[in-house]
Amino acid sequence: MSAAPDGLPPLGDVIRALQLSARKSLGQHFILDLNLTRRIARAAGPLAGMTAMEVGPGPGGLTRALLLEGADRVVAVERDERCRPALDAIASRYPGRLEVHFADALGMDWRKLAAGVGGKPVIVANLPYNVATMLLVGWLETEPWPPWYGHMVLMFQKEVAERVVAAPGTKAYGRLAVLAQWRTRPRLLLTLKPEAFTPPPAVASAVVEFRPIERPQPECTVRSLAKLTAAAFGQRRKMLRQSLKPLVTEPEALLAAAGLTSTLRGEALSVSDFARLAYTLDRWPASNKSGPAGLA
Repeated sequence: MSAAPDGLPPLGDVIRALQLSARKSLGQHFILDLNLTRRIARAAGPLAGMTAMEVGPGPGGLTRALLLEGADRVVAVERDERCRPALDAIASRYPGRLEVHFADALGMDWRKLAAGVGGKPVIVANLPYNVATMLLVGWLETEPWPPWYGHMVLMFQKEVAERVVAAPGTKAYGRLAVLAQWRTRPRLLLTLKPEAFTPPPAVASAVVEFRPIERPQPECTVRSLAKLTAAAFGQRRKMLRQSLKPLVTEPEALLAAAGLTSTLRGEALSVSDFARLAYTLDRWPASNKSGPAGLA
């Protein structure tokens, strides 16, 4: 068994020795090529002096790459106890530099977890497919803003990545694009074919970088932005004067106050348009908001 550059066995050998098989229920797809995981780690920028936070390390392919590329410390959250021996071996190879929490990433208090690392960590992860969007939205909606992390480099199914960077007027443009592009500058870094993974997924994957915008403009609350995008894209073919009725009693007046035409559909609005509309909604009289006692 020949050693990899970090002195540990090749990841394929580790998986075979532990009889690990990727579980669909956990959204697992392993990358065995250390050259590829190192490329992803390098995409996160210079890691010297940095703490990287990782979700779903599995047997540790990306974890090893982050440490090889100079991360001072990796804090990983893994749900699959079967991966413990592989991660323990990495922790032994890098004493004091790998901290693993066996828990459900969706239930983690990320701000609390990051509080002890010193400085703002970078989030780098090959996200489990079944929870990737939920995790991303949680990190994008975190309060207060600017966030507790420095930036993020995340892998998704290519379709999700395309939704993140989509432009107005396109089929992929929706709630995820508005939220991501209002609070960060997302950039698609690289695309990976299914053959890069074990087992190969049915679709290609892509890595996206998110650089937080310190003061997103126009200013609004993320809560109002979330409500507006949910209403506007919930029934994409409806004009805004119809789709916003669950939020306000007179959508035309709200849209006019924001300088928008009521016959537009959500897909026609830019990210700035949505933020300006959310800013207007934040200041809209409670008596004119829909619901039993106005919009909460």
